[in-house]
Amino acid sequence: MMQFTETPPPPLHEIITTPYSNNFPIMMNTNQTYRTHPWPGFPSSKFLGTNFGDANCMEQLLVHCANAIETNDATLAQQILWVLNNIAPQDGDSNQRLTCAFLRALIARAARIGNCKVLAAMANSQANFTIHTHKFSVVELASFIDLTPWHRFGFTTANAAILEAVEGYSVVHIVDLSLTHCMQIPTLVDAIARRHDGNVSPPLLKLTVAGTMEDVPPMLDLSYEELGSKLVNFARSRNIILEFRVIPSSYTDGFANLIQQLRVQNLVYAESSEALVVNCHMMLHYISEEALTLPAINPNPSSSGSTSSYGFDASSSSSSSLRTVFLKELRGLEPKIVVLVDEDVDLTSNNPVCRLRSAFNYLWIPYDTLDTFLPRGSKQRQWYEADVCWKIENVIAYEGFQRVERLEPKCRWVQRMRNANFRSVSFGEDAVLEVKAMLDEHATGWGLKREEEDVVLTWKGHNVVFATAWMPA
Repeated sequence: MMQFTETPPPPLHEIITTPYSNNFPIMMNTNQTYRTHPWPGFPSSKFLGTNFGDANCMEQLLVHCANAIETNDATLAQQILWVLNNIAPQDGDSNQRLTCAFLRALIARAARIGNCKVLAAMANSQANFTIHTHKFSVVELASFIDLTPWHRFGFTTANAAILEAVEGYSVVHIVDLSLTHCMQIPTLVDAIARRHDGNVSPPLLKLTVAGTMEDVPPMLDLSYEELGSKLVNFARSRNIILEFRVIPSSYTDGFANLIQQLRVQNLVYAESSEALVVNCHMMLHYISEEALTLPAINPNPSSSGSTSSYGFDASSSSSSSLRTVFLKELRGLEPKIVVLVDEDVDLTSNNPVCRLRSAFNYLWIPYDTLDTFLPRGSKQRQWYEADVCWKIENVIAYEGFQRVERLEPKCRWVQRMRNANFRSVSFGEDAVLEVKAMLDEHATGWGLKREEEDVVLTWKGHNVVFATAWMPA
């Protein structure tokens, strides 16, 4: 547990009492008269004293602490941090571990923005402050992903939609923009092999990936070239020919180089029977959604004039975002199908307190699910929670281009896709049945619901991950 001061700040000696920690130097008499609302908007100590373990109370404490940091109220922030430190141990129950992760993130924000010098010094003095994310082997990552439906839901729905869309094509080109480093591909190869088991020859598979996600967990301990070799060998074992290609490209510029290379290839294979599939699995939210003043897109990027890799014409400009530009450029490639899977939450607010509320009311889910299948102290549990802590810290402590966790809810992605001239494709009954069968392998809290043409993974009735499929309109 992080320790802030040898003794708690004096004002809290007078107003706070808690039964949750033996580390409090002073325990107040429970018969004393409480001072109500010592700070504007702050809950009374009587309320806090009887509800410290409640998630709503912990959220309120975090919100007040965040507000104190933003207003440079170092005294109040340190007081609340001291309380949180004593009621939210990092080895506690799911609510306590969640709150501890946000506590660390708030301290990191205080250190980064530099307004509260006391808190900044406090953060810099924490020996256990750094989040240690794990670098996975391929086997470890595959096993890690199988632990919950968080990613398997997207794999299952996407595979079903892709198989239906590419039926009859002799060549299938898959552009895999996936946070899970192609872990979906073996499941797709298996599905294709089963479908073509017999006299019908399977299609040639071309797999293209963007190889620049080393800074976002989960992280691999091998190169994409080595990963590609393993995938090619796996496909060969299923009697399928797989060609693997890595294009250096980054979400920081909206995968501009990837789009450019695909545009060139599209011209070469325009008349062939090749189906272009774009599989977006929890990756697109790393592309910035903030409005930028961008040069207008030149419809003929090969023409003379100053252009960027996206083919921008410097002679005119418009206000847009990299996320919008990427989707419009993607539409220009005329893909056979685009599958978009992501987490159903809004973490795009410029207000860190709003982001904290949204993140807290969503990221309790992974902590809650962990308690159903992983024992305390297990390595996989440590890896899982470290990755969630990384996400929380990025959402809370960072701003600008360093804040990359910019998740948007399904409704906003649906509107973005429609604006880019895509039309939605409904998931068939086979896909729904496959997802239900997969969910039967996991805890009873997981569920599935349909929202128009889309499907949504739920935990105890709360939306977790959505899956949508799109074709050019």
